[in-house]
Amino acid sequence: MTAEAPTILATSGGLVAGERSRYEVGPLTHHAVELAGVTGRAPRVCYLGTASGDQPQGVRDYYDAAHLAGFAPSHLQLFVMPNVPDIREHLLSQDVIWVFGGSVAGLLAMWELHGVGEVMREAWEAGVVLTGVSAGSICWHVGGTTDSFGPRLRPITNGLALLPYSNGVHYDSEEERRPLFQRLVADGSLPAGYATDDGVGVLYRGTEMVGAYGERDGAGAYWVERGPDGAAVESRLDVTRLPD
Repeated sequence: MTAEAPTILATSGGLVAGERSRYEVGPLTHHAVELAGVTGRAPRVCYLGTASGDQPQGVRDYYDAAHLAGFAPSHLQLFVMPNVPDIREHLLSQDVIWVFGGSVAGLLAMWELHGVGEVMREAWEAGVVLTGVSAGSICWHVGGTTDSFGPRLRPITNGLALLPYSNGVHYDSEEERRPLFQRLVADGSLPAGYATDDGVGVLYRGTEMVGAYGERDGAGAYWVERGPDGAAVESRLDVTRLPD
């Protein structure tokens, strides 16, 4: 079974520190899996670590967390070559696709080379739930802010644009994120969009944002748009706290 409508949960979270492993699946990722509506079997959840260079440790950490959560895990790696014979077939067979963080610019470049972006759109339209953290949140949007090019943040504007908004991640934990995101929206470099503090995700059904969810008390989500005077206007959204 797949989601009833094209579904994206774009987050600044989804993994939490583990007790017996490096990470465990957090409430946001559990929520994404619940949205897929799987019953009677383990949900198929595919990990993409493209943004972090398909690091083997990242893949191992994911499998540890996924097995503990009761998922049927798989992964798609592109370095040094794809690990599956047919990328499209593999991704379309999943219930959830979970994209890890790192370099969103590198992710988008590699996905373009291998045609992954086109497959992601097809999977999204077919009801495969798309989710992820940081680069794995920005990528679904028109763009956002990134440290892909160095320690000083810069805009990224060539996202997959499944969603017609910009996206700000790590809004409360990296001091440059909020002011740069607001400046880029104000000057028109990015369209209006949604931003998330660490531990928060925004849920889209189709291209409509239908809710914000948190796995950390007090963390926020925000709508940022260009006001009539040309300045950015930020509105805090209601966030539903997910159970631990």
